Amino acid sequence: MRTKHEIGTRERIVRATSRLMQRQGYEATGLKQISQEAEATLGSVYHFFPGGKTELAVAAVQHGDREFAELLRACLDRVDDPAAAIIECAGELAVGLRDSGWLDGCPITTMALESVGRVPGIQSASEEAFANWRGLVSDKLRRSGFSEDVARDLAHTVINTLEGAEMSAQVSQSETPLHLAGRHLARLIDCYR
Repeated sequence: MRTKHEIGTRERIVRATSRLMQRQGYEATGLKQISQEAEATLGSVYHFFPGGKTELAVAAVQHGDREFAELLRACLDRVDDPAAAIIECAGELAVGLRDSGWLDGCPITTMALESVGRVPGIQSASEEAFANWRGLVSDKLRRSGFSEDVARDLAHTVINTLEGAEMSAQVSQSETPLHLAGRHLARLIDCYR
């Protein structure tokens, strides 16, 4: 893994924004805090993001999308059986959440919820992220022989359930909600074979 200084300034700013907004939300995160966390000047923040905080938040959502998509894709590709792959994914999310001290849940949920009806750019980027994640699950299910309609509907259920379970695990500071969700999603997937 590269250190902060091996990563370009723009990328450091985006990563810092993503992490801060994941934990604190859009409203509670200021540009000065972002510049300090990224070890970048405030001028650099405005240079790379002339649209200000909203433009930066959209980039942070897109970063969170890519980050979660990598984890999801790795889990789905590692295990042939889609039901077992979802159990593995839920387990990996549980471990990551626990290892972060229950701070790093979904990389976009806090921003997504704050933006609904208020910040269309963030809301749109969040919607695209969820669609991307559903697409990854749907593709795995189709490759495993599920019809297009069933794969699409199950993908919605998988992502929605994992999101809710991750939030519940974070609030309760317990891996149990994610492990339960993974097992029950696997049973649901098996019902459609």
